[in-house]
Amino acid sequence: MLALTGWLLFALVAPQSGAEPARIFASSKDCRECHTAIYDEWQDSHHAVSWTNPAVRLLSNDFANEDCIDCHAPKPIFVTGIGERVLPRATRRKEGVDCISCHQLPTNEDGSPGGMAGSIMSKRAACKPVEARALTQPDFCSACHNQHKTVDQWRDSAFATGADGTKRQDCLDCHMPYVGEGEAQHRTHRFAGGDVLDMVKDAVTLQAAAVNGAWSLTLTNIGAGHSFPTDERSRAVDVFWRPLSETPGPWLHLHRIRSPYRSEVDVPDTLLLAGEARVIPVTTAPEGAGDPVPATEAIEVAVFYKRSPYWLDPAKPDPDNEAQLLHSLELRP
Repeated sequence: MLALTGWLLFALVAPQSGAEPARIFASSKDCRECHTAIYDEWQDSHHAVSWTNPAVRLLSNDFANEDCIDCHAPKPIFVTGIGERVLPRATRRKEGVDCISCHQLPTNEDGSPGGMAGSIMSKRAACKPVEARALTQPDFCSACHNQHKTVDQWRDSAFATGADGTKRQDCLDCHMPYVGEGEAQHRTHRFAGGDVLDMVKDAVTLQAAAVNGAWSLTLTNIGAGHSFPTDERSRAVDVFWRPLSETPGPWLHLHRIRSPYRSEVDVPDTLLLAGEARVIPVTTAPEGAGDPVPATEAIEVAVFYKRSPYWLDPAKPDPDNEAQLLHSLELRP
C-alpha cells in the first residue's frame, strides 16, 4: 500500500516527458485567464491601442503610410529576429503591439507551437514559457523603437555607458519597472513613456539667468536616457515667452525641439540629447533672431509638449489649448 501511494505521489509531481505541446494562442485575450493583472496593465497601455489610436490613424493617414504598420501591428519579434526591423502581420491588427508580438516563439522544427518566451521556464503552464533573457535587453525593444534611433541614442548616453558615475539604466528600468510584492511582483506592462505627462516633465529642467544684461534660458535633459522628445517624430517641445502681466498676452515662440519627418527636408533635427544642457537666449524673434530681451523686463517663460507637430495657425500658435505645459518660470529684474 505504501509503495502504491508513493508511486501515485511521484506520478502527480514528477516532470512529464510526454507533456502536451504548447497551446496555439490566437489572441492576447487567451493570456488573460492566467495573467490577469499583466493583461489589464497592457490594455491600459499605448501598445494596446497602437493600431486603433485616433491620433496614430490621423498621423499615418489611416495607415496609408504602410511603413507605420510594421511597428503598430508587428509579427512576433522572436520570429522576425531580435534587433531586426519587425514585419507587419495581416491578422489581429486591432490588438496592436500585444502579448503575442513580444512573447510568441517560432514554430518548432516538427511544426508544433513554439510556446512563449517568459521570465521562467515551466512545462506545466498552458503557454509552456521558456526562459528568455533576450526579453530584457534593449536590442529586443529596438525592433520597433530604433526606427527613429531611440535605442542608438541610449547606447550613446551615460545611461548605457555609466560615464561620469551615472547609474546604468536601460529601457526596462524606466519603462517597465517592478511593481507588486512577493509572488505578485512583476515588471509592469503599462509601458509608461511619452503619454505620461509627469514622466515627460521629469525628463528636463528649465533654468533662467541674466547674461550680459539679457534673459537667457537653459533647458537640460536630465532624466531621459535618450534624446528628448524621442521615438515618434510627431512629438515636439516648444519654448515660449511673453511679458509678465496681470492680463497675459499671447505667447511668443522661442525655440522648437523635434526630429522632422523624412519628407521635411528643410526642417532641422533639434532633439535635446541625453544629458545636454541647451542655452536658449530670449529674443524678440524665434531661434535667436531679433533683439535680446533685456533682464530689466519682467517676463514669463514656458516649455510646452505637443504630441502632434503642427499648430492650427502656425502664425499664431496657441500652446495653452494645443499643447501641455511642462515647466514655467516668472523672471523679474
